Amino acid sequence: MKKITALVLVSIALTACKKESKTITKIDPVTGDTISIEVPAADSAQTLKEMAQNAAIKDSAGIFTQSLKLEKGKTYPFTTHQKDVATAKLPDGSSQSMTRENTDEITFTVNNLENKIYDVTINFVAKKTSQSAQGKTETIDTRQPAPKDEGLKNRWTIDKAMTGNKLNMKIHENGNIVSIKGFDPIYSKFTTTVNGLTKDANERKALLAQLKASFNEEVLKDQFSKNIFIIPKKGAKIGEKWTVSENASPDGKIKIQSHYTLKKVNDGIAEITITGGIPKQSNKETQEGVTQTLSSELTQNGTYTFDVHSGWIINQNIHVKTSQSQTFSDGKNSETMTNTSDSYVIVNPKK
Repeated sequence: MKKITALVLVSIALTACKKESKTITKIDPVTGDTISIEVPAADSAQTLKEMAQNAAIKDSAGIFTQSLKLEKGKTYPFTTHQKDVATAKLPDGSSQSMTRENTDEITFTVNNLENKIYDVTINFVAKKTSQSAQGKTETIDTRQPAPKDEGLKNRWTIDKAMTGNKLNMKIHENGNIVSIKGFDPIYSKFTTTVNGLTKDANERKALLAQLKASFNEEVLKDQFSKNIFIIPKKGAKIGEKWTVSENASPDGKIKIQSHYTLKKVNDGIAEITITGGIPKQSNKETQEGVTQTLSSELTQNGTYTFDVHSGWIINQNIHVKTSQSQTFSDGKNSETMTNTSDSYVIVNPKK
């Protein structure tokens, strides 16, 4: 990690002496670098006090609350990277695996702050995907020329249409996203792209619907909200745990439980851990003497780190493991197939 040192020197006129200094460190949320600031020792206590008072993640009687303290004109990173490794084990003991990786480079530029609401431009900079199976890897990167393979080229064209775009977001200091606007020009771009890929009206309609379903205000609000703010509104103490429950099935009967813990707040960083998932679910059915048993389970664990001074996310690294099995039995013989998926979800990967 790079270290940038800014020296604040206090000199006394007509003397060659310097006052003793003290180093104060903090994290730059844009680069992730440690910044060391030297201040006169006599002023260090006051400087630290002022930094604590102006911090986005603030301590009040041992309870830490989170807000945003972003700088006008500054651009903050929000690059997401997900790696999925899927493995299927067949009844004969053989197995097949596939790896897929997806990286979306996104940044947030702060335009203004008025009435505690930030005006922010969301920049969709670049997109890269790769898939590996049976010793072969296919890569699509919007920063690179279009692939020669026709199928990959079409996918590259769609990914290209999803980058180079800008949206306007209004977000409150308390983390509530008020609105995300500016989709119409992007949807027009999607339409032009899809029309150039196929002449089939039904295919065009399906492709366009798919793009809009994955790129709209509701989806982006949900995605950003889950990463920008983690500490509950009431605040949390060091070591305190809290749980967030979400529906994992349309009927709401299956829920995913996320258990968070405020691990520590020091050296300009707030660290939060996550565990939980979906407990093992089983379902058994018998038809014509054959019993089919289905079972599944999901576990998650990982860490979030936030910059104390701005409140912006420095890094997220979460491992989600899903296991599924399907067994057929006639009372004498049985066959089992299993599928496992390991997903690694990262925000602002460390360089």
